[in-house]
Amino acid sequence: MGATLHVCITCRAGMVPEEGQPCPGARLHAALSQEPLPASVRIRPVECLSACGKGPAIALSSPGGWSYIHGPMQPEDAAAILAFAAAYAAAPDGIVPWRERPALFRKHVIARLPPQELPE
Repeated sequence: MGATLHVCITCRAGMVPEEGQPCPGARLHAALSQEPLPASVRIRPVECLSACGKGPAIALSSPGGWSYIHGPMQPEDAAAILAFAAAYAAAPDGIVPWRERPALFRKHVIARLPPQELPE
């Protein structure tokens, strides 16, 4: 099926970045871009996920699947984020069973959004 991993590249995580330094969201995106990308996942940088108080934030979406927003995420979480994104992409409805989720994805859920079309 495939999934899109949206990464808020403008997230400051409630902090003022040092002059000349990338903001936390941009650092997270850079770390994710350094890791091997699962074939079923694409990364899309976005301007804002409106999760400023919980950032840096990511979102996962897939056609017909539930979408999730997670945060805060750190650059050192990049490999775990991509592993979870691959599991999310493999789930037909976007729901990875709770016990199969790494702790990072059990504790850092900001929101879960239903698919645009829900089965009757």
